[in-house]
Amino acid sequence: MDQKIFDDVTVEQALAEIIKEQNIGSMLVVADEYCLTLPIADSIRGMDAKSVWFSDFQPNPDIESVRKGMKVLNSEGCGAILAIGGGSAMDVAKAIKMFSAYDPEGDLPVPEPQPNSIPFVAIPTTAGTGSEATRYSVVYKDGAKQSLTADWIIPEYVIMLPELLKTLPDYQKKCTCMDALCHSVESFWSVNSNEESKGYSRKAMRMILDNIDAYLSGDPDAAKTMLRAANYAGKAINITQTTAGHAMSYKVTKLFGTPHGHAAAICVEKIWPYMLDHMDDCVDKRGKDYLADMFRELSVLFTGQSDAPCGLAPERFAGLMDRIGLKAPEGMTDEQLEILVTSVNPVRLKNNPVGLDEDAIRYLYEQIFR
Repeated sequence: MDQKIFDDVTVEQALAEIIKEQNIGSMLVVADEYCLTLPIADSIRGMDAKSVWFSDFQPNPDIESVRKGMKVLNSEGCGAILAIGGGSAMDVAKAIKMFSAYDPEGDLPVPEPQPNSIPFVAIPTTAGTGSEATRYSVVYKDGAKQSLTADWIIPEYVIMLPELLKTLPDYQKKCTCMDALCHSVESFWSVNSNEESKGYSRKAMRMILDNIDAYLSGDPDAAKTMLRAANYAGKAINITQTTAGHAMSYKVTKLFGTPHGHAAAICVEKIWPYMLDHMDDCVDKRGKDYLADMFRELSVLFTGQSDAPCGLAPERFAGLMDRIGLKAPEGMTDEQLEILVTSVNPVRLKNNPVGLDEDAIRYLYEQIFR
């Protein structure tokens, strides 16, 4: 689905155009409590459509929050949805759209929900998750992760406002931009990659690598570029899904409280050189020669050198991690190691171009934490 992206106009101008184009009378605004304190909240309240705010959700949102949002959407007769925030706000808003025609008190998630045409607008407040560009939503039901997927829950409109990134803490900026970089790298080497996904990945990698230092220093032009890069990286994983880096990262976040982008990056940092040393375990149907060519191109993208050896790219990645100060947490116990090893989603591992069995995963976690 083509998205209409606004990145050269004010939020007022973008919303006015969307409201007129879709003939919207009222809009459910899904945003956390923090967003209510930002100047953008006043701009949204002043738009030419009624704004109905919904903030009753937490990070890693559960299905009960979705039910509450559905009730507000229906009771207020909202004709569109606007999500402002990072991954959690986007996840809730996508799930509300997915189930909007169903009984909030009924069984959710619904198997094979019917598509709807509710207009959906996204305003990302971090340059990282790329959630505004993907067909995925994650919510929890009775403590268990529910992965929801539908092409028609991707927002039709995205409003990119670099000024929203100004107040992000430096650490959050680092974590989210590394999440975007991991998305682009993992998508590039995924067994599901194609020329379209690789095109998005190339753009994202170049933008991130060329602008990360300026972005972390507060350059507004770099912030604008990073928003675009995160969107391209999101479009890439929307085609390919993520691979071992993300599969190994989720339980790291749960056990150690390490933010998602940070956790994914410390995993990718060790997985990359391991794969170069184990290309004989290639599981990509395109073969080992294809895999070698792909890793060579990644080195060109990371170094700008046409003859860069494959091993230079992961070195540059590790150097970037060191430069911005993202390290693995210390003090992993043997018990935690076993929890990590058994937690990895085998579906995501199937997307990885080099096979990883339990022994390999254990070895990699030991490399990451010890």
